[in-house]
Amino acid sequence: MNILFLLIPLGLLLLGFAIWAFFWAVGTGQFDDLDTPAWSVVMDDDSTPKKSSGKHDTPPTKSESAE
Repeated sequence: MNILFLLIPLGLLLLGFAIWAFFWAVGTGQFDDLDTPAWSVVMDDDSTPKKSSGKHDTPPTKSESAE
């Protein structure tokens, strides 16, 4: 029964922290734009990818090496 004297204030403290974190997130704009990040995954980039010059590049084919 004495544990309730510890658990009730601890629960209220955690509830207060959760409410503060929610209002902080709303105030800093965390929930302003929920659609754009999801669409950025399926949209294509306009730029072309750069060729890497690493050691794992594929070797040139016979037609490319003859040029």
